[in-house]
Amino acid sequence: MKKKTSSLSKQKVISEWVHSFSDYLYSWAYHKTSSNETAEDLVQEVFMAAVKNYEKFEGRSSPKTWLLKILNNKIIDHYRKSSKNQKNQDDTASQFTDSFFNGADNWKANGLEEAWTKESHLLDDPAFNSVMEICIEDLPTKWRLAILSKYLLQKESVEICQELEITESNYWQVLHRGKLLLKKCLEVNWFVKNN
Repeated sequence: MKKKTSSLSKQKVISEWVHSFSDYLYSWAYHKTSSNETAEDLVQEVFMAAVKNYEKFEGRSSPKTWLLKILNNKIIDHYRKSSKNQKNQDDTASQFTDSFFNGADNWKANGLEEAWTKESHLLDDPAFNSVMEICIEDLPTKWRLAILSKYLLQKESVEICQELEITESNYWQVLHRGKLLLKKCLEVNWFVKNN
C-alpha cells in the first residue's frame, strides 16, 4: 500500500513541476535552439527523464535547478546529434561532388555542356524554377544556406561566415560544392528530361 501512495505522490509532484516549470524550461530551450518544435520536444524529454529518475532527486537543489540541469544535458545531446548528422551529410555530399572530376581534377564531360549555354531565359520558366527550388531544398543544410544567402539574399561572405559559423576558406568550399550539387541535380532533373 505504501508503494501505491508513493506512486501517487510522485505523480502529484511531477504534475506540479510540469505546471510550475514548463514555461520557464520552454523559454530556456527556445532561447538555446531557436525552434518551437525542438524546444517543446526537449521539455517533454526533461519531464520524461524526471519521471524515470525521480528517485534520484535527493532535494539537495531545487526542483527547478534539477530540471534545468536535465534540460541543459538534453540541449547538449541535441546539438551533438545535429552536428553528427551535419558532418555525415557533408561527408556524403563531398564524396558525391568528387565524382564530378577525373583524376586530373578536370570536369568530367557529360554531354550537357551545350545545353547550359543554349538556355538564356531559364529563370523565366516556372517549371525550371520549380525544379531548381527542389534541387536547392535537397542540398545539405549548410550548403543550401550559403547558396541562398549569397545569390538570393546577396549577403557578403563575411556575414555569411559569421551566420554559418565557418571560416572563409570553408565558406568558399561549401559554396563551390553546393553549386556542383545544384548543377548536377538540375542536369538530371531538367536538362536530361527536357532534351
